[in-house]
Amino acid sequence: MDIRMLNYTLRSLILSISILFFAFNSNAIESIAKTALLIDLSTGEVLLDKNSDEKTYPSSMTKIMTALMAFEKIKDGTLSMDQEFLISKKAWKMGGSKMFIEVDKKVKVSDLLLGVVVQSGNDASIAIAEGISGSEETFAIEMNNLGKKIGLNNTNFTNSSGWPNDNHYTTAKDLAKVAQYTLNEHPELYKMYAITEFTYSGIKQDNRNPLLYSFEGADGFKTGHTQAAGYGLVGSAERGGRRLLLVLNGLETSRSRAQESLRLMDWGFNNFQLVDFYKQGEFVIEASTWLGKQEKVKLSSQQDISVSIPKTHISDMKVEVLVEEPIPTPISINDQVGLVQISYADKKLQYPLLASENIEQKGFFSRITSALYYLVLGSN
Repeated sequence: MDIRMLNYTLRSLILSISILFFAFNSNAIESIAKTALLIDLSTGEVLLDKNSDEKTYPSSMTKIMTALMAFEKIKDGTLSMDQEFLISKKAWKMGGSKMFIEVDKKVKVSDLLLGVVVQSGNDASIAIAEGISGSEETFAIEMNNLGKKIGLNNTNFTNSSGWPNDNHYTTAKDLAKVAQYTLNEHPELYKMYAITEFTYSGIKQDNRNPLLYSFEGADGFKTGHTQAAGYGLVGSAERGGRRLLLVLNGLETSRSRAQESLRLMDWGFNNFQLVDFYKQGEFVIEASTWLGKQEKVKLSSQQDISVSIPKTHISDMKVEVLVEEPIPTPISINDQVGLVQISYADKKLQYPLLASENIEQKGFFSRITSALYYLVLGSN
């Protein structure tokens, strides 16, 4: 087996970070939150994971799922922003944070969504649930169905607002999945999460997301708090082509939530370098074939390969192309025949390499001749 290795020095990149004032190990950060998850969505890498599969109560962070339910209906054309929902007595009487909608009045979906997203209104959440599904109980069933669709493994919703209920639970990892799905599938509707204030019935309320006021590039999502859950946040920010997604829960005060979310976002952006290696379909290397009509086959990347590397590990990063040569023929285009492996610190990330062309096998007599030649001289 012949393993070919391709090493990159990236000298200019190393020099560009030599003036850094601070040095962090990629695993040096810790969080005071009970559960924490920080993901670089540009690459899919997890930068911080603390108990992300542990059961927790989502409180008002539930509302990102409630909003997503409406976004899905708007996208498929069964709901419009101008549509109006009649406000029930249940919605009007709901306690906690409120939009202050009035019973038996009709309110536009666009206003209700801002009441949910910006004002964190429990009353608006119930109004949306009843308007879409007829009742909050049916809406919760549909929330769980959508949750299964997007891969929520440890979540159960019983209501649309996050009102405390022992059977209403989730995990940091599942909340991140809801947020990522929203970003991927509803980028335009997502923009309402960046709105910092909304006035309804003459009452102006500010968005409770502290990142919107303190962190450059922050544009969503939601905070939450109950006595059982503590203070939590789902937040996202984009800078320089990188988007980070942060989920925290179980903090003791709103101040510690604001400070911790800012600290972790700062760390995620300041101490990792996004390195682009290959574009999807880009030629990477040629590899030898076994008994092929062509002696070489071109290999290309299956996907864009970009990695967030801790800046302290740029200098010892290693890129290897792993191919078992010669590659048996016939070879079909897009067959996976190798790997690109990127290593730093204790991490090894692997990405498929595909054949860029069809390589037919030689005829019978040519194969016999080539095999004998290979046995004698080591080449086909």
